[in-house]
Amino acid sequence: MESVEGLVKNPGWTSRVAQAMRGAGGMLLDLAYPPVCLNCDAPTSTPDVLCAICFKALRPITAPLCPVMGLPFEVSLGPDLLSAEAIADPPPFGRARAAVLYNEVARTLVSRLKYGDRPELARFCARLIAGAGHELWMGDPILVPIPLHPARQRERRYNQSGELAQALGKLTGLDVDADLVRRIRKTRQQVGLSGDGRQRNVAGAFAVHPDMLVRSRGRRIVLVDDVYTTGATTKAVTRTLLKAGAEAVDVVSFARVVIGAELPI
Repeated sequence: MESVEGLVKNPGWTSRVAQAMRGAGGMLLDLAYPPVCLNCDAPTSTPDVLCAICFKALRPITAPLCPVMGLPFEVSLGPDLLSAEAIADPPPFGRARAAVLYNEVARTLVSRLKYGDRPELARFCARLIAGAGHELWMGDPILVPIPLHPARQRERRYNQSGELAQALGKLTGLDVDADLVRRIRKTRQQVGLSGDGRQRNVAGAFAVHPDMLVRSRGRRIVLVDDVYTTGATTKAVTRTLLKAGAEAVDVVSFARVVIGAELPI
């Protein structure tokens, strides 16, 4: 029989013990706090998921869609067809993609992530974003979260876009640079503002890191946000990056407001 000293010195044995202890701890937590649906709190078999009913209520954004704005089309009219929004008001970024339409379930998830001190929700949202944005991951881009003003981030304890970017980085293997862009002016909440009001609200609100060109090394930048509404914030950040010398910018979000589809924000 192997001696106690031999067991202690065996790294494989200690690893197995540690793994067993983590497993036992996880089972105890599941007994004390059984996993529930992220939306309706119904029991689920695993944590950080939606129940079948709530997951079915999500409306994923899939092809056919506008190659620039990511807006869904009713029918496919060709891969190069642009949406009316992309034609009437071409964005400064190259492409925008979102995982789901902004509806009741998406609104609850975003609200809990944003205001409810539930950063763990980012893991679920990021899994959906990873699939929706698959075109954007080629070429080793940098993931950059839309920044909060420091005062607002202290109030909320974290930046929900930062949590999404970090979770997305783990799933895609892409680098995350949360300091590449910072918010230098504390703006009003965008909720309730008109499209023009949103643009005025975020004008001049962002600045890039002094070493932005060195940090980005010419790579494309993918901005990460929770909800794309009018695009005022992401457009303002994009313009700031392009003015500072960024090569190209794309945008990805968990949910997207589509006029007439579900809910206003």
